[in-house]
Parts: sequence; structure tokens; C-alpha cells
Amino acid sequence: MIEKSVQELAEFLQGTVENDNPEIVITGVNGLVEATAQDISFAEPPHVEHCHLSKAGVMVLSPADPPLDGRPVIRVASPRAAFATLLELFRAPEEVERVISTMAYIAPTAKIGKNVAIQPFAVIEADAEIGDGTVIYPHVYVGKRVKVGKDCTLRSSATVREDCVLGDRVILQSGAVIGGDGFGYITQNGKHSRVLQTGNVILEDDVEIGNNTCIDRATVDSTIVGKGTKIDNLVHLGHNDILGENCLVVAQVGISGSVTVGHNVTFAGQTGTVGHITIGDNCVFGARSGITNNIPSGSFMAGFPVRPHKEWLRQEASLRKVGDLLKRVKELEKQLQELQKK
Repeated sequence: MIEKSVQELAEFLQGTVENDNPEIVITGVNGLVEATAQDISFAEPPHVEHCHLSKAGVMVLSPADPPLDGRPVIRVASPRAAFATLLELFRAPEEVERVISTMAYIAPTAKIGKNVAIQPFAVIEADAEIGDGTVIYPHVYVGKRVKVGKDCTLRSSATVREDCVLGDRVILQSGAVIGGDGFGYITQNGKHSRVLQTGNVILEDDVEIGNNTCIDRATVDSTIVGKGTKIDNLVHLGHNDILGENCLVVAQVGISGSVTVGHNVTFAGQTGTVGHITIGDNCVFGARSGITNNIPSGSFMAGFPVRPHKEWLRQEASLRKVGDLLKRVKELEKQLQELQKK
């Protein structure tokens, strides 16, 4: 068990201490509600005002936040980033033994790097390449000619289909499917015929893919996810999509085929798009947005179909008044009928 004093934690976070108490020993990190007297926690607005309700022994706040009761406080520029660092300190993931299980299938022509872990019942097909330091958990499938970079993590039951490419430090959570066939059909005389999907998927460095997320291979060329992009659970990217760097794609987002997305774009939960559109850099889409047209860079949009966020807020506020307006109209109609009778 790790034990740290307030001063040691402040040095670790490169912060400053208020109300130091040398007798306090911190053994864990937790959220505001769950924390105990032996935990360190953090808060950012609007939750700072509730800090006094937490039982945490030490709080991490920013220099701009108001003083706290006599409890020790560590001031840092970004409390949320400090919390992530503390999790690495107190709850570091368990080390995986770097061995290749005899119960895994490794094709004779597969190339396995140094310091790799391949656990039972994983399958590595012919001519696949696994980079140094990569960890492959049970029941993972790596198809023919797949290239996996260095220090990647492929969790149980993830699938990487033939010819796909993963950069360095890519993380696939359980059930992720990379390179499944794109949804391509030709309809003639009321019958649907498959179009062969001949492309692949490229996940660049530091991409993370959530549980049961599916990224379709391109019909031709590549479906691409740019460096540093993080994709949540239950997301679907269609064939030939291109996502830029450092995007955030939240749960149950669906992006239709042949959509091009710029850098630093955020899709909130359950957002959907039509196909064959272009979305610029630094855009943000509110939850359940419906994107039906090209979107310029720097847009903050919401609603279906999407419109500027402030406009959507005004429209939603107006819609809430419709019931009262209808009631008023009925009253006026009744008054008009009475006047007409007179």
C-alpha cells in the first residue's frame, strides 16, 4: 500500500500547500463523494462549492478557487490533470507477464516483437506484425498482414481484420472490431448485392477505441483515425471516413460513410451524420445532434438538423412556451366567438 504525506503529494504534483498537516497520511485517491479521510480528491467549478461536504483528507484545487476550511489543499494549475496523475500513482495497472502463451495460435509467418505478451486463445494470422511491448489479451483476433505498432494494448475479444494498420500506443477495448466490412450494396430490381470492401483501416499513434465500437474498412483506400483521437464505447464509423487528430467521439455516435472530419472535433453522445460531408477543425456537436450538411471550422452546433448552439437554445426555450400559447389562442378564440354572438 502506498502512503504519502501532504508535502510529498504536493511535490509530486508540483503544487503549493495550504493548511499543511504532517500527521495526515494519504493512502488513496477518490471522487468527492466516495473519498474518505485517507484519500485525496479534487474539484473544479461548479463543484468547488461542495468541497466542504467531502470527507477527503486533502483537496486539489486551482489557485483561482476560494479558500477551503482548515483542511489541507494542494493548489495546481489543472486539478483534473492532477487527479489523472494521482490515479497513476495510487492505482497503477497491474503488470502483465511478457510471455507468449502456448495456448495462443501464432502463424509461422507472423512477426512478433520484443517484450510482447500474447495470452491464451489469441490468434495471430499469417504475415501479421506485432510491435515491441504490445499486450494482446485472450480471444483477440489479429488478421492476415495486420501491422500493430509498439506498446499497444488489445483487450479481450477485440478483432483487427486483414490488412489493417495500428500505430504505436493504440488501445482497443474489449469487443472492438477494426476493419469489418463496410456497408456497401448495389440495389437492382429490388435486390441488394454486396460490393466487395477492398480497403483497410488505419489507426494512427495514441488512438483509443472503446468497447464494442466498430470501424469499417474502406471500400477502396483507407478509413483513417488520426493521432490522439479517443473514441468511446458503441460508436460506429462507416467506410472511408477520415477523422483528424485529437478528436473526441462519445458513446453511440454514428458517422456515415465517406465523411471527412478535421482536427480537435468533439461529437457528444448519440450524434449522427449523413454521408459524404466535410466537417472542419475545432467543431463541437451537442448530444443527439443530426449533422446533414458540411460544417465550417470552429462551429458549436446542436439539434436536428444542427444549427448554431445559441440558436438551438433559443428555439428550445420557445418550444417550451408552445403549450401556453395554444392555451391562450383557445381563450382568445372563445372570446372572439362570444363577441360575434353579441
